[in-house]
Amino acid sequence: MSRPPPRLLAVGRLRPGPEAALFAEYNNRLRPPLHVTEIAEARGGAPAEIRRREGAALLAALPEGALLVALDLGGAAPSSEGLAALWTRWEESGRLPCFAIGGAEGLDPAVLAAAAHRLSLGPLTWPHLLVRGLLAEQLFRAQAIRAGHPYHRAWRP
Repeated sequence: MSRPPPRLLAVGRLRPGPEAALFAEYNNRLRPPLHVTEIAEARGGAPAEIRRREGAALLAALPEGALLVALDLGGAAPSSEGLAALWTRWEESGRLPCFAIGGAEGLDPAVLAAAAHRLSLGPLTWPHLLVRGLLAEQLFRAQAIRAGHPYHRAWRP
């Protein structure tokens, strides 16, 4: 019996363009590719209220028993090899890995509290629509590392 594909829960709609092409390029290389659920961006209100509404929608879309990984600037920023090791650990947990990407206002504290892991793509702030492509590339790289494929060149600084 095959496992369900990992999930990507993301606030905002990815429209055709370079961000969508980047995500599609790497998501199509993943085995299995990420199953994407887009959450509508909340409109109107203070940033905290927008985060709260988007966070509630993200948590409602989270499959029961899933392992939530929140993409968060304050999270751990592992090396590519470290992410490969985390990916192995997440898969071995028997829980479905689900990655959450917030909107322009970030993730609500309720989402961060529910996350089993907080993952950062580094100290730079990235547009939330670009994060999808960056995450898919790093997950593909982690799969290549785990498979011993030469895509990742560990000897390079």
